[in-house]
Amino acid sequence: MQQLAPFLDYLQNERGLSPRTQKAYQRDLERFSEELELKQISEAGQVNEHVMRGFIARLHRQGLGSRSIQRMLSSIRAFYRWLMKEGLAQHNPAAAVRAPKAPKKLPGTLDADAVARLLDIKDSSPLAIRDKAIMELFYSSGLRLSELAGLRWDQIDFASSLITVTGKGNKTRMVPVGSYARAALEEWRKARGNFAGFEEACIFVSNRGKPISVRTIQARIKYWARRQGLPQQVYPHLLRHSFASHMLESSGDLRAVQELLGHADISTTQVYTHLDFQHLASVYDKAHPRAKKKP
Repeated sequence: MQQLAPFLDYLQNERGLSPRTQKAYQRDLERFSEELELKQISEAGQVNEHVMRGFIARLHRQGLGSRSIQRMLSSIRAFYRWLMKEGLAQHNPAAAVRAPKAPKKLPGTLDADAVARLLDIKDSSPLAIRDKAIMELFYSSGLRLSELAGLRWDQIDFASSLITVTGKGNKTRMVPVGSYARAALEEWRKARGNFAGFEEACIFVSNRGKPISVRTIQARIKYWARRQGLPQQVYPHLLRHSFASHMLESSGDLRAVQELLGHADISTTQVYTHLDFQHLASVYDKAHPRAKKKP
């Protein structure tokens, strides 16, 4: 493709892109050039949307990932914008072409035994009491990290065991507090005086008496996972995912789980049904006589 070299010069001299970025453009466009040779197309201006869609479909069949295809399309779109600017093409055949959607990555979860192991903390120091209350609340109520970090005492109604939180989109919801989480919060309320008085509205504070940061919460959960001997990395959203998966597995009520998680769209919650079906499929494969492979 004879226009490739001038375009790469343009990226370097006029747009001032880094050598690494230029190299990425070059790799993508050389691959595109090979496609044109295969189709016996001599000029880039002769390419239409049908050719582009065929090229993308072939890349997908060959196993190229969605992100790599998206980057390829971005390179080709930029190339054609330059061609049009230079009067070498009449249209951009990649403008309306989209990369195949990446498969939804299933969130990780802990099984109930692993959660119990994580929360079986024997340490009675104030920081350990605080950390246990944080983790119990994540698993009990499925809160987001930002929601828990900013939680205030006036958001908890201990009489009804409910928390009122304002989540994404400034939407307010009420979530229950389980008995274990409530007991852990009561213990933390007694120990919290070591660090802060009640003039500090946030429930969870650092050892300096300031509202705890999300980074500290992440670091402390990671610390306890190692200390409790869990083989996998544990992070706040893993506890939220585990809450959702275990609730759905026990109740089968997708709408209720959607409300508890504060998802605006039920399709966001539906990812947990895949986890549930994976579990059911595993049980079936192990238990059903006709599912077992013949020896």
